[in-house]
Amino acid sequence: NRRRKAAWEIDPDYCELIKETPPYNAGRRLADLTDMAVLDFLTGNMDRHHYETFKLFGNESAPVHLDHGRGFGKTNHDEISILAPVYQCCLVRQSTLRTLLKFVTTPGYRLSKKLRQSMSSDAVAPILLDGHLEALDRRVHKILGVVDTCLRNRSFSEVIIFDEFY
Repeated sequence: NRRRKAAWEIDPDYCELIKETPPYNAGRRLADLTDMAVLDFLTGNMDRHHYETFKLFGNESAPVHLDHGRGFGKTNHDEISILAPVYQCCLVRQSTLRTLLKFVTTPGYRLSKKLRQSMSSDAVAPILLDGHLEALDRRVHKILGVVDTCLRNRSFSEVIIFDEFY
């Protein structure tokens, strides 16, 4: 039923249950899902219903992101519920946080600028409209706001995942 809300939409403590459930209770899977939520939020992809993994690698398999068809749609709407894995679990990889911070603290290193440069030589350039690129920069700030809220309510070691080996 499209109108019935999912458990994570109703229960703000849903992640506490997930953290105890395989395959999210060990290994990299939960951190991978928070990274996937960050990517989906940045692109505005509101259509992530599932992900794939490589069975051969077990719980150490990174999720495979197959469908980005709804990404880069609405430029003026930031669907914060896409970040539910981040704000409910209050987890973010150190490397992800470092990259996001670099986009706002390093002069001339905005995500929109880097993406524009990357796509400039593409045969079908321009691929994204200015509105999409502006949305990326705005959304980086919103993600950092979510992480800031987590850090105000929990310890640094509870929120930041040190991922040198992933």
